Amino acid sequence: MSLVVTNIGELITNDPERGVRRDAAVVVDGDEIVWVGDSAEAPAADLRLDADGAAVLPGFVDSHSHLIFAGDRAAEFGARMAGERYTGGGIRTTVEATRAASDDELRRSARRLASEALRQGTTTLEIKSGYGLSVADETRSLRLAAELTEETTFLGAHVVPSEYADRGADEYVDLVRGEMLEAAAKHAKWIDVFCDRGAFDGEQARAILKAGAERGLGLRVHANQLGPGPGVRLAVEMGAASADHCTHLDDADVDALAGSDTVATLLPGAEFSTRSPYPDARRLLDAGITVALATDCNPGSSYTTSMPFCVALAVREMGLTPTEAVTAATAGGAAALRRTDLGRISPGARADLIVLDAPSHLHLAYRPGVPLIRHVLQHGAPR
Repeated sequence: MSLVVTNIGELITNDPERGVRRDAAVVVDGDEIVWVGDSAEAPAADLRLDADGAAVLPGFVDSHSHLIFAGDRAAEFGARMAGERYTGGGIRTTVEATRAASDDELRRSARRLASEALRQGTTTLEIKSGYGLSVADETRSLRLAAELTEETTFLGAHVVPSEYADRGADEYVDLVRGEMLEAAAKHAKWIDVFCDRGAFDGEQARAILKAGAERGLGLRVHANQLGPGPGVRLAVEMGAASADHCTHLDDADVDALAGSDTVATLLPGAEFSTRSPYPDARRLLDAGITVALATDCNPGSSYTTSMPFCVALAVREMGLTPTEAVTAATAGGAAALRRTDLGRISPGARADLIVLDAPSHLHLAYRPGVPLIRHVLQHGAPR
């Protein structure tokens, strides 16, 4: 059935030809946008949704999340807020809980978080594995993730699991790029690696990414979160769709990103939850780099599903304007997933829209923490 969303006070299209429109309307047919224009000229449709002067924007595209896990790490968060330093070591705690959980327990937890994200306007989720770190558990994690999204990412190279502590990281790398990849690839679209201190070095990361690319998986990299390192330049060298975190960058990292089509995906929830320095998003945009915002939803360092919260943080702490932050959370996320059908409101795009309970997108940063999502359309259907 067709649907017209009319009486839109402010329409953020992310379409250079249409820009920001006032008193606008959008017509959806099935799961596709088929018309954008003035409310007074909107064609007839089977159904009508009156935005009543509110702002409408593309659904948020959360291009970095870790929803397949069991348990939480609230005690770790409390300790960190009391002054303990985050090193990433708590990942192994979640691995133990995830391995011990049943499929149904993991499924219920992930569905709850995906539903929570949808209520806050996220219409596309990328979901990583990475809390199994065995052949069976990584494969299971990806199989469950595929029930929720087509954007699934194999992250067997999250950290070296405890059982390999005495055997060495290289032996685990061989497992990841061999038997584990062989089993996981059928459920994955992407491969990712945590290239940082305490995880995998540049050469280990390169070997894992190369094996994934040979299996036809797209590349993503956790890069430069905990300190300077080779992750960003490796991502660019190997043509990765996205380098994620990008907290500690030098001029060479910025130059590399500026000369590539690799998106810098920033995850301000992680900095908020670890009291780490925020990335300098202004520096990246001024260099002509495409920036995405994502939640990094995980139980240890960013336990949030709220893209509006990340938009507000990006404005307050990372030097973005409200318009730039919304663009990063929509079109930027689409670019990080190399999707041309998401993150925009124009004919031919997927019909993922959010209607705010506010007259302008500015309110997402102006009124942080307030539930401002009035309606969500996903694939053209009200959610």
